[in-house]
Amino acid sequence: MTTIKEVAKQAGVSISVVSKAFNNYADIKEETRQRIFAVANELNYTPNIVAKNLSSKKQMTFGLITSGVLNNNEKDNNAFDVFKGVYTAVSESQYELSIFLIDSQSQKQKSYVQYCRERNIGGAILQGIRTDDQYYKELINTNIPCVVLDIMTETDNGLIGSVSIDNVKAGKKIAGYLLERNHRDIVVMAGTEETYVNSERLKGARQAFQEHRIVLEDDRILHADFSEQKAYRLAKAYLQESQPTAFLCFSDLMAFGVIKAIQEKGLRIPEDISVTGFDDLVLSRYSQPSLTTIRQDFMEIGRLSAVLLQDLKESKAEKHHIYVEHQLVERESVKTILT
Repeated sequence: MTTIKEVAKQAGVSISVVSKAFNNYADIKEETRQRIFAVANELNYTPNIVAKNLSSKKQMTFGLITSGVLNNNEKDNNAFDVFKGVYTAVSESQYELSIFLIDSQSQKQKSYVQYCRERNIGGAILQGIRTDDQYYKELINTNIPCVVLDIMTETDNGLIGSVSIDNVKAGKKIAGYLLERNHRDIVVMAGTEETYVNSERLKGARQAFQEHRIVLEDDRILHADFSEQKAYRLAKAYLQESQPTAFLCFSDLMAFGVIKAIQEKGLRIPEDISVTGFDDLVLSRYSQPSLTTIRQDFMEIGRLSAVLLQDLKESKAEKHHIYVEHQLVERESVKTILT
């Protein structure tokens, strides 16, 4: 394996000049830089980024740590869109990006902090973490800069940030949309009870119901854990006993499961039952009927999380939580009830 010493010798410069050339220092003549690159290419030399980080006081690698990706539905492209956004921002910076996919079993064996320290990660973006995660408190108290997606962190730790949409406002908006169209017999297909986004969306939905002077009864809230199949089973069982005018779903995937249950019952959407989703997956515009939903810009969420992480790393962050805009997308799955 070619070393930096060999490149320096053949290029007729010192090792420090080769290092400066590869780190884009401005005090290197362009002619010298190009000669070094030509020699490096000829000798098939590649800088050892890991070794560079280990020998540097300033760690220059960010980690995108995604939990539970193996459990994602094949229709759900959100995690990949977040990755594209993160990569876009990191590629325009001085940092490198490493990606780590972990599952619940590996979380039990090794904490997020251990992942970062073992790989010399200077900062991490965490996707898929839950507030009941056994390492959540460790993360909040860590000295490693971290940005968490979809959780509003409440901590005095200046190294922790978060990025999400305003899930309370979004939950209120989609619930209000149904209520303004005179739906009163509404079933909420909620996600996993312990997750932050679920509690925030439910809080927003309750606010909309309260403003319309309607009580959202607990028996009208079904927790399907953001699962298409579980939503299908719960909706199918519910429809055996009752027929609401609408299902308010906290994810598009759950809405797909509800739609399947309704159609198997021989009912029409939206003529018999209206359905709303949340996320605006690509398939939502092609479902039959197309799905009214809340659009999240996952690429922008990813991009801003990387920008915020860099600001935290460099002590330049003016705020530690960023809200990304969301949008109500009206399609064909909701009807207005005439009074």
